[in-house]
Amino acid sequence: MNAEAAHNIERLNTDCACVTLDIAALRQAAEGVVNDPAFFRELSETRPYLLAAQPLFLSTAHAEQMQTIIRGIEMVAGLPSYQSAVLDHAPNIARFRPGPIGVFMGYDFHLGADGPKLIEINTNAGGALINAYLLQAQRACCNQIGTSAATLFDLHALLDQFMASFESEWRRQGRTSQLRSIAIVDHSPKEQYLYPEFVLFQRMFEARGITAFISTPDALSLRDGALWHAGQRVDLVYNRLTDFGLARPESQPLREAYLTGEVVITPNPHAHALFANKKNLAILSDDKILRAWGVAEEVIAELVTGIPRTELVKLADPKELWRRRNSLFFKPSSGFGGKAVYRGDKVTRKVWDEILTSDYVAQAIVPPSTRTISIDGQIQSMKADLRNYTYAGKVQLIAARIYEGQTTNFRTPGGGFAPVFVSEVSQPHTCSKPMSR
Repeated sequence: MNAEAAHNIERLNTDCACVTLDIAALRQAAEGVVNDPAFFRELSETRPYLLAAQPLFLSTAHAEQMQTIIRGIEMVAGLPSYQSAVLDHAPNIARFRPGPIGVFMGYDFHLGADGPKLIEINTNAGGALINAYLLQAQRACCNQIGTSAATLFDLHALLDQFMASFESEWRRQGRTSQLRSIAIVDHSPKEQYLYPEFVLFQRMFEARGITAFISTPDALSLRDGALWHAGQRVDLVYNRLTDFGLARPESQPLREAYLTGEVVITPNPHAHALFANKKNLAILSDDKILRAWGVAEEVIAELVTGIPRTELVKLADPKELWRRRNSLFFKPSSGFGGKAVYRGDKVTRKVWDEILTSDYVAQAIVPPSTRTISIDGQIQSMKADLRNYTYAGKVQLIAARIYEGQTTNFRTPGGGFAPVFVSEVSQPHTCSKPMSR
C-alpha cells in the first residue's frame, strides 16, 4: 500500500466523528436473541465501556497483510520441527493431539509505520459474537467506506460460519454422529466481564437445535464413559478457561474426559501450546531458525516483518537487556489479558529482578494504532489494536479495541470494542462530520 493510501485511512481515523453505533438496533437484536428485556439494560449499566460508538478504519491492503501473516504462522505451526520445539517447553498434556484445532483464534495486531505487527496470539479470544452483533448495529457512515461496511454485512452468514467451526471441531475428533450438546465453560462465568457473550453463544447454539448451558468446570462430572452436567451428557466443551493446561483441581474431570477422548474440547491445551505461548513468537520472528527448517523465503520475509522481534529473557544478557529496555515490552510467556506486562521504560529495579527470575519474553515495542474520538464534544486521541478472529487460518471477523493505558481494559470512556470498516482506499475520502477542534 502506498503512502498516500495509508494517509487517507489515517485521516479518517483522525478526523471522522461519525457515531455509527445504533444503540436501539443493538438493544433490539440482543434482547430479541436472549428473550430478556433486562439483558441490554444490565449490560449497559455494568459494562458501560464495552462498546465504542465510533468505528476504526482499515485499508484492504492491511487486512490482507494480516491474513498473509496468519496464514504463514499456521503453515509453520504444521511443521514437525516447530511442533517439537514448542512442545518441548509445554506441559505434558499439550502433547495429546485429539484433532480439534481451536475455534476463535485471536491474532492481535498493532499498525506500525510499515504495516501491521502481530503482538500476540490467543487461543480463547473473547468478543467475536459481541462484535458480530455490534457490526450489524451500525448506521451507514457519511463516507464511502462506512456506507459499504455498514450495509453489506450479513450477520446470519457469519453466525453460520461460527457454528460450522464447532461442527468441524466435532468431526476433527472423529465424531460421525450429530453434535447435540455444548457446555460453555469458565471459572465463575457470571462474574466474567464477557459473560453476556456466553449468553449469546448459548442462544446461538439453541437456535440451531443444540442443547447448550453455561458451566463452571467443577459442575462437570465424569461417569459412564462420558462427561456430564447434572443429567445432561456433554458432547463438546467451548473452553473459555484461562487454565490452559487443565491443571487446577476443579478442572480434573474435564482433564480426564479430554485425555480419554470422552469429550471434545475447543480450544484445547495442544492448540494453546502451538500458538499462544509467547515463547513461540521468539521462534516465529527468527529468520535463521525458520530458514533452517526450510520455510520459504517469502513466508520468512512476511513473518520477520510482521512479528516484532521477540527474545527469551532467560537466554539474554541481563545487562544488555536492561540497556535496551526502553524499546521493549516484557510479557510473561503464558500470561493473558495484559497481566504482569511491563513497558521497559516503566520497569523499576524491583520489577526487573522479578522479570529476570520469572518466565518472560522481551518484545520490540510497536506503538498501537490511534483513533481520535469525540466524547461530549471533547476531542481525545486513544489507542487501538486490531483482533483477527480466525478458524483454520482464515479470518472470520476483524474487530478493534479502543482504550487508554498500557493494555486494553474496557474501562475507558469512549472506548471498548469497535467495528472495523475496511476499504480499498483508491482515493481520498472525506467525512462530513469532522472533529470539532
